[in-house]
Amino acid sequence: MGQQPVLKSVLQTLREDFRIIFDRDPAARNWLEVLFCYPGLQALLLHRFAHQLFKLHLPFIPRLVSHIARFLTGIEIHPGATIGRGVFIDHGMGVVIGETAIVGNYALIYQGVTLGGTGKESGKRHPTLGENVVVGAGAKVLGNLLIGDNVRIGAGSVVLRDVPANCTVVGIPGRIVYRAGERVDPLDHGQLPDSEAQVIRALLDRIEALEQQVQELQRTTSPIALPVGVAVGELPAQSHAVHDRCRIDDKVIEQFLDGAGI
Repeated sequence: MGQQPVLKSVLQTLREDFRIIFDRDPAARNWLEVLFCYPGLQALLLHRFAHQLFKLHLPFIPRLVSHIARFLTGIEIHPGATIGRGVFIDHGMGVVIGETAIVGNYALIYQGVTLGGTGKESGKRHPTLGENVVVGAGAKVLGNLLIGDNVRIGAGSVVLRDVPANCTVVGIPGRIVYRAGERVDPLDHGQLPDSEAQVIRALLDRIEALEQQVQELQRTTSPIALPVGVAVGELPAQSHAVHDRCRIDDKVIEQFLDGAGI
């Protein structure tokens, strides 16, 4: 009787791994194609088998299974890693998931992602991802970090600190550029903000405003030498227009320089 709940849980996990592909990949057309042509699903199936052997403390065999999976799929998952149900590894080539990593339910992981460590420390040394986390292509999440639920990590980002739930992280090192608010489709990567561009725009606005102030001070405090034959009324009018560029609060610059809270 005790084996029935375990078997039911395993079957439910495998069913969710299979179903989530149709929800998140518009190229998935039929079950036969998904079963035989999706390396992410194949890597997960082999990992779940290797993970069960790893929990039995069998030597060598779990690592051999994971090595075979790496050879066949290009995805390296240590048999000690804990992977939740409904996880989708899209394309997957170059994905590396370390021994003590924990990946929550319904995470979406793209190619080139590393969930790795930062040294030879013992114990828990790899990240923990919450539920519904999206990790963009080429992103690196390094160390014993806690990545909250519904976090989106932009492509190419390097995350070295914990990230609270419902945030978006981009850049090197990763910075929080979006906090809890409207829900965003996990597949819509085009809405990731560009924090560097925002800060540069804020600095340019500040420089332009300071230049206008300097010009105004020079006009009001310095004597003006008029050319011969030119009257005061004939001078070009100074621009007193209010600076109407996009204004970003100084706090954005401070947060950017300080790592935006992560």
